[in-house]
Amino acid sequence: MRRWKGFPTAVLFVGGALSVGAVEPIDPGGQLNRPNVLFLAVDDLKDWVGCLGGYEGQVHTPNIDRLAAKGTLFTNAHCPSPKCAPSRAAILTGLMPSTTGLYDNGHWWFPNEPEVTTIPLNFRNHGYRVAGAGKIFHHTAGNHPPNQWGEFQKLLFRDDPWFRGAKLNYPWSEHGPFPSGFPFSGVKGLGHENDWGVLGTQEPKYDDSRSAGFAVEFLKQEQSEPFFLACGLFRPHLPWYVPQKYFDRYPLKEIVLPGVKTSDLEDVPKAGRAFANARKGDLEKIRKAGKYREAVRAYLASVTYADAQLGRVLDALEVSKHADNTVVVLWSDHGWHLGEKGHWHKSTLWEESTRVPFIVSVPGLRPAKCSRPVSLIDLYPTLNELCGLGENPAHDGRSLVPLLTDPNTSWDRPAIIQYKAGNVAVRSERYRYIRYRDGGEEFYDLKADPYEWSNLADSSKHAATKKELAKWATRDWAEPASLKSAFEFDSDTFVWKEKATGRLIDGTKARP
Repeated sequence: MRRWKGFPTAVLFVGGALSVGAVEPIDPGGQLNRPNVLFLAVDDLKDWVGCLGGYEGQVHTPNIDRLAAKGTLFTNAHCPSPKCAPSRAAILTGLMPSTTGLYDNGHWWFPNEPEVTTIPLNFRNHGYRVAGAGKIFHHTAGNHPPNQWGEFQKLLFRDDPWFRGAKLNYPWSEHGPFPSGFPFSGVKGLGHENDWGVLGTQEPKYDDSRSAGFAVEFLKQEQSEPFFLACGLFRPHLPWYVPQKYFDRYPLKEIVLPGVKTSDLEDVPKAGRAFANARKGDLEKIRKAGKYREAVRAYLASVTYADAQLGRVLDALEVSKHADNTVVVLWSDHGWHLGEKGHWHKSTLWEESTRVPFIVSVPGLRPAKCSRPVSLIDLYPTLNELCGLGENPAHDGRSLVPLLTDPNTSWDRPAIIQYKAGNVAVRSERYRYIRYRDGGEEFYDLKADPYEWSNLADSSKHAATKKELAKWATRDWAEPASLKSAFEFDSDTFVWKEKATGRLIDGTKARP
């Protein structure tokens, strides 16, 4: 009988599977007792997947849905922050933005937190083979230091149609004028990042196809040690460039537009309206061009393209020798607004921006759905417990293993979401409380009001519940971390120089 170190008293590893039983600690050197981890990240994916039912039409996500049917689907999961860089930094360090000061996309995480042990580095330090491809940390240059990985797929976007101009931020992308036919969406003035359409690129050459291909080839290999394999997919992040066949899955006349209330922002505090209006111009241009339905279709097509790439990786795992000894986790860094509350993009503290697909599949554990409010900040301590890597008391999250073994067990903490310093949302099983830096508040009953159309912050009926949730709202906020402008960065050597002090931070130097 072989046991996995670190499992709770309800979980036992027996002959390649987990079952109910009592667990005794084993020796910490027993690496063969440790499961592999397949770490799947999807960008900007809201709850528009079949297993969560967030889209009111038909969405084609058969591969995400089959993973959900095998594992635990957390139906009330939320991001730490509704923007790429701060959310991913929090997930991968186990530290909330209020702890690190990494509040926005303008920070490099590594020169600000060079001593922090991230998820991939932690697995590497415990004897795992650690490999990755695609967008795991933020995708701009400097966010995947070589010292975090045993191997990481390089130059992923060299041949793709990325029309970026800033080589420092995107050293792997092609540079030059927009190609003939741009904007492919037919909407002028949106810029490249907000475009969508079908390009002349063959599907195997797309960035996400290559990331998935890296993972597929990895899973075919013999392994002499446990592995941690990360595969990050960029879509459905903008631009929504995917092959025609994924658009064809969604006939335009069948597109269901999101529920939108014209007066939705009238009862929202000033700070909330400011977040909503930040990208309002993009939505207005799309609507003015008569392309709203086409834009929603492009998002759905991108979701289905990403799902297809996930399917390739899951298929490779299923036929490999690793299937019975691999924990699979799938998550998205945040959600996305498609016109709800008059907003386009992410970067709000409402449900559309914070609720994400989150699935944990552990061999031998029964499939389940869990409605308890959880945060992706809990992913790091969960993996530590599942793989016997020990607990880190500095982490801001807590292990979800009790919910994996019993999805109905009591859970006394809500999910906390932070966006920029001083703005926080608290999501319980039924309610959402928001407090802005200037003191403005929102309160929603998601059971009675799933679209969050009625702000009940001033309701005497809900005063007690609001008060209880407000106790969880973050009070202590770290000073913002240094911006990229505070450093000189060499993307070839992966060394930063802090301008104020001359200090060098080497992203290639091995970490103990």
